[in-house]
Amino acid sequence: MKIAFIGLGNMGGGMAPNLVKAGHEVRAFDLSEAALAHAREGGCATVGSIGEAVEGAEAVVSMLPNGAIVKDVYANHVIGHAPENAILIDCSTIDVATAREVEKLAAEAGYEMVDAPVSGGITAAAAGTLTFMVGGSELAFIRAEAVLKTMGKAVIHAGGAGEGQAAKICNNMVLGIHMIGTCEGFAMAQRLGLDPQVFYDIASVSSGQSWSVTSYCPVPGVGPKTPADNDYQGGFATALMLKDLKLAMEAAQTAGIDPQMGRRAKELYEAFDAAGNGGLDFSAIIRTL
Repeated sequence: MKIAFIGLGNMGGGMAPNLVKAGHEVRAFDLSEAALAHAREGGCATVGSIGEAVEGAEAVVSMLPNGAIVKDVYANHVIGHAPENAILIDCSTIDVATAREVEKLAAEAGYEMVDAPVSGGITAAAAGTLTFMVGGSELAFIRAEAVLKTMGKAVIHAGGAGEGQAAKICNNMVLGIHMIGTCEGFAMAQRLGLDPQVFYDIASVSSGQSWSVTSYCPVPGVGPKTPADNDYQGGFATALMLKDLKLAMEAAQTAGIDPQMGRRAKELYEAFDAAGNGGLDFSAIIRTL
């Protein structure tokens, strides 16, 4: 399949080569020459514009920083330029309203499109083990699934347009809350004299168990290897967690609810980011406790 890939940052740069490994012909575009060079090393053909990337494409995949850029890319460079039979797949994490607006523009122009944000982080992007949460029609999902399954371990249809984004931000709000609770639990256990490994052995098989405890422990040397074992480098950056929490709060306001724990998690990550920790893994917030 001829696939255009737009956006080769930390996530897209890992995802695009997996499409090549699966036998697809990938034409990739990014504004960064370093990102393009990395894509070429992964077997992608690189081009100088979005228009060149989408010409003759059977699928268009994007991984972009925010909703404004997604809207600009699709409204001005993809829709009306890519063939009408191309399936459009936006894997960016953006606000629900913009996702629905862009998918409406695509539908009005005769395209099938899905929003398909991901879970798993940079490591999973490179390994091809992401989870995709997909919003769109049943037909669009089936077409997109054929592309997405070569980059992930799970491709789940969340519902209609924008529902992939809704699932992603709700999931990451839960994750942000859980991680802070996990960090507080480990910090308190150590102050009370418990060995971190002993507390892990107990919590990981008790009612306090969560993914943040058993799979992503914020304490170095405890449980499976995590960014905590690399001085909190790599993984899921604090700035990205904060972005998702802000999106969750915007969605909550639109829905007329007040998620108090989610709001408090956003405030704590805002303070941590403002202190110059935006590039550290989000589990590094344990340092503030």
